Amino acid sequence: MGRMRELVVATTNKKKKKELVELLRGTGVDIITLDEFQASPRVREDKKTFRGNAVKKAVVISKFTNRLALAEDSGLEVMAMGGLPGVRSARFAGPSKNDAANIKKLLGMLQGVAGSKRKARFVCFAALADKGRLIKAVSGTVEGVISLEPKGRFGFGYDPVFYYPPLKKTFAQISASRKNRISHRFKALRKIKRILREDP
Repeated sequence: MGRMRELVVATTNKKKKKELVELLRGTGVDIITLDEFQASPRVREDKKTFRGNAVKKAVVISKFTNRLALAEDSGLEVMAMGGLPGVRSARFAGPSKNDAANIKKLLGMLQGVAGSKRKARFVCFAALADKGRLIKAVSGTVEGVISLEPKGRFGFGYDPVFYYPPLKKTFAQISASRKNRISHRFKALRKIKRILREDP
């Protein structure tokens, strides 16, 4: 990684971007986003795994920007649905990527499925690359249960239906700062922070 101090975060999702910036505080790098580059490439997330998508994005963006780049791919896996929606989490209900539509489809598919059979987990893979070379890919998960209906006004994506038993609340019922201490993204980014601190 050399002495590069700028880190490009490869996302255009504003809510995710804000969360990532918060999670990476204290790493000693200047965090910039793809918005700051003209004609930045749109990387197709066409891999079959979260890791594959994260690595592809990090490598392509780091090569394009000639900088250290961080990319992540994350989503929801529901056990009763064989791991769906998985890598298709953001576009589960179609290419419009509408959170409400995704949740409606998810709850519809789980009708009649009760209790512990509604177990699910959020998964995040984060990849760090420099000038087109992969440095490291790490992961983080958090276990929960899909609630019967959406609850809460915080967060994004599937947060309103992801019930977290230790807090007896959905992810959308807890503040961003609290979520950022327990989430799958927090667990993955904590590992990335260690890498950045070890080699500034």
